[in-house]
Amino acid sequence: MSVAPHCRPARAPRRATAGTGASLLAHGEPLMWLTGGALVICLAMILGLLALVLARGLSSFWPGPVVRVETARGSILGEVTRTETWRPDPGFVAGLAGEEADRARVQLARRGGELRRRLVRTGNYELTGEHFRWIADHEVAGESRPPWALVVERVAWGRFYGEPRALLVDGEPAAQTPEAAWRLYREREGEIAANRARRRRLETRDMGAVNRRVEAARLAARAAELKHGPDSPVAERARHAAQAASEGAEGEFARIRAEIDRLGAANARYELLLVTAEGVEKRLPLAEIVRAYPANRLGPGQRLGVYLARWGEFLADEPREANSEGGVFPAIFGTVVMTLVMSLAVLPFGVLAALFLREYAKAGPVVSAVRIAVNNLAGVPSIVFGVFGLGFFCYIIGGTLDQLFFSARLPAPTYGTGGLFWASLTLSLLTLPVVIVATEEALAAVPGSMREGSYACGASKWQTIRRIVLPRAMPGILTGMILAMARGAGEVAPLMLVGAVKLAPELPLDGVFPFVHPERSFMHLGFHIYDLGFQSQNSEAAKPMVFTTTLLLIAIVATLNIAAVWLRRRLRRRFQDSQF
Repeated sequence: MSVAPHCRPARAPRRATAGTGASLLAHGEPLMWLTGGALVICLAMILGLLALVLARGLSSFWPGPVVRVETARGSILGEVTRTETWRPDPGFVAGLAGEEADRARVQLARRGGELRRRLVRTGNYELTGEHFRWIADHEVAGESRPPWALVVERVAWGRFYGEPRALLVDGEPAAQTPEAAWRLYREREGEIAANRARRRRLETRDMGAVNRRVEAARLAARAAELKHGPDSPVAERARHAAQAASEGAEGEFARIRAEIDRLGAANARYELLLVTAEGVEKRLPLAEIVRAYPANRLGPGQRLGVYLARWGEFLADEPREANSEGGVFPAIFGTVVMTLVMSLAVLPFGVLAALFLREYAKAGPVVSAVRIAVNNLAGVPSIVFGVFGLGFFCYIIGGTLDQLFFSARLPAPTYGTGGLFWASLTLSLLTLPVVIVATEEALAAVPGSMREGSYACGASKWQTIRRIVLPRAMPGILTGMILAMARGAGEVAPLMLVGAVKLAPELPLDGVFPFVHPERSFMHLGFHIYDLGFQSQNSEAAKPMVFTTTLLLIAIVATLNIAAVWLRRRLRRRFQDSQF
């Protein structure tokens, strides 16, 4: 007796086993390996980038040996900075002649059809018109390391390579052997450096103070003319005071110039006579030498001393030679101050906006539109914020402030142009969505039972937010600030429009009243890296500084973030302990 199809009993489902060919998607192991592999790839890329920057940045200042290379076209003296190989065309050797062709054939056979060349930093730009030169191994007829080859780092014109022949005092040789010339140079080195530093202080600090007094008197006269009229007695007295200040400044300028000339004449007495690899003699005034050392006579301790001295100069001095040499202290100062001002500006506005959206605003289309706008704002290109900051902060608000409070300085703008304050506010707008989103998530993570308990004790809504919600959301709020700091410290495009410059000798914070100058332009490490990499007249000479400055920027951002993470952990531990 057959059973109708619709009356047949249901067949039990077959158990999925590996032996029955079950799909791998039913198991979690493939997905685990996929996610783990993606994590490993991401970590490898990050660690590889950091390792490259760390290796190139830390090795930039290590002094290497100086080689003398003999070629058919002359002698070359310098430091080898890079080595690379290439595979020449089949007819390359046929274009060579004599011993050079023989050497090329031997090297091709030895290296499997490849040739090697080295990039030598030759310096001596005023004599040769180039800082670097490529030298292929088959061009080298001889190579040596002269024991008295000097590396001279100068205030201008970059490095100079040569062998000392004499040290001149008032044009006459006081030492005529390399040993004696070097010994006499070391004896005078400290005195010359002190005179150079003293002269620099006179030119910047003392003459700057006199100029500021004269300018203040001139601005007072201009303000009196604008307020009371050019023919008023008040304006007349102010003009007389400005004239008296200008006449009094002439005597001070003369005294300062005399002292500068005296120091310059004292330094100009000493010159170091060097001879290049081509046999050209060059007199270098000791006042123009920042550092000199015999590279091939240094021991490990002496090399370490040169290395640390270069790092000290890099961290504490101002840039020189179109930012490709010297220090980056103004850029360090500007980066840290701008990041801190940006954080202080973005944190209260971001927290207040998130508090209103999470605690006070009622859910609806308006609040949803605001949240969508905030999320979309995070994806706007940073250069758009720079254009907005230039138009709104600099031209509108800054121009208005100049008209109201600094009319005497017009047409020269005070706040109507880029400066540290406007740059900080522009980056505050850039990072505001990050703080708002992070703060909202932190507020939402506070349990509702804590709010209800506070209300049950008779606390108002603001008291509950201030005493219960905000303290427990503070670690999450600081997370948003950390992310904002990390993004804002590395931005470059907006800063190019609202205050960052190639060179800013005056810091936004100094010892001149009113001590804080937020209207001043500033240097930034990110912009400094861009300038070195793309605007430098000598990209090869700037490469070591690019890696070193990048390493420094990463270290500063990491330091600021570590400080914020430490504060966040303390707050989290404090509120966790308060619950027991």
